[in-house]
Amino acid sequence: FIVLQKATPSGVLSNRSLYTVFISGENAIHGATGENSDKLCSFTKKALHIQLDSLPEVPTLVDVPCLSAQMDDSLLTIVKSEIFKHGTVASRPPVQIEELNEKPGSILVRWCKVDDDFIPQDYRLQYCKSNSSHFEDVYVGSETEFIVLHIDPNVDYQFRVCARGDGRQEWSPWSVSQIGRTTLVPHEWAPGFDGYSLSSRRNIALRNDSQPGGVLYSRAPTYYCGQTLTFRIETVGPVDKRDSIGVCVEQQNGCDSLQRDKAVCVSTNGAVFVNGKEMTNQLPAVTSGSAVTFDMEAVNLGPSNNNEGGNFKLRVTISSNNREVVFDWVLDQRCGSLYFGCSFSYPGWKVLVF
Repeated sequence: FIVLQKATPSGVLSNRSLYTVFISGENAIHGATGENSDKLCSFTKKALHIQLDSLPEVPTLVDVPCLSAQMDDSLLTIVKSEIFKHGTVASRPPVQIEELNEKPGSILVRWCKVDDDFIPQDYRLQYCKSNSSHFEDVYVGSETEFIVLHIDPNVDYQFRVCARGDGRQEWSPWSVSQIGRTTLVPHEWAPGFDGYSLSSRRNIALRNDSQPGGVLYSRAPTYYCGQTLTFRIETVGPVDKRDSIGVCVEQQNGCDSLQRDKAVCVSTNGAVFVNGKEMTNQLPAVTSGSAVTFDMEAVNLGPSNNNEGGNFKLRVTISSNNREVVFDWVLDQRCGSLYFGCSFSYPGWKVLVF
């Protein structure tokens, strides 16, 4: 609430006067009878006649009336406790959404702290479709970015974030809602392949007990250069040296692994294979919760015929567990998009792709 009180000639209120002003305003809010109640009703009536379509002139800061007070620590504690009974006052939320990046069937949300004095302990991200007012939690943690999955293409979504200060239980005010969408279709595994069970959205594949195994490919070549392709291992099973996750130029039925020509892959023990040949550099072994990412960009080799052999090169970066391997992958023809795939010899492996 707002209390207007004429200051003393010195411009400073005493401890007792300040506390009286605070209590008087609180009593008026709670409907106390008498003069305070009449003043509150009078103020309410005036507010109803304010024209909201016109704005007053904004005065300079030096012309704004100011009520200041000096108090000892004992009264300061009392005033703070009374204020916190009703809430807190903030000039702006301490965190704001900084960036929304579209991904296949998902959106990468990044946020940042905008209040230098605020020390965050946790962040809380919510989202909902733009035609809905029901926000739901999608992330709570200490990171400042998160990929929101299961996003329908060409549909607007609202995102907002708040934070919890260090040592506090309550959450801060919400940030300004931001609207984002993705135009990229989600990655999906090809259905109907013996040896693998798929989730309803076909973005999770589970190696089951059926035989035979072989390579499970994507439904279509949906991975393009300039994007990041991520495999997240949800659960693990027994390891075989032929196990692999990666990308390839074309599907080759009958193969039991991606460790072959026209393919780049990582085995479950961390070995990297390019066109069937094992590289010297190696990544950490894959474990439950591991995320393996593929990033590719075309390397310009200068003027040449697109159909000329050996003149199409991709700069490949594979990352896992804070380690990465970078190399050039030379192909005999230009390709606009790639398939992704996985192969596991034994059941128990579950992998999410996005």
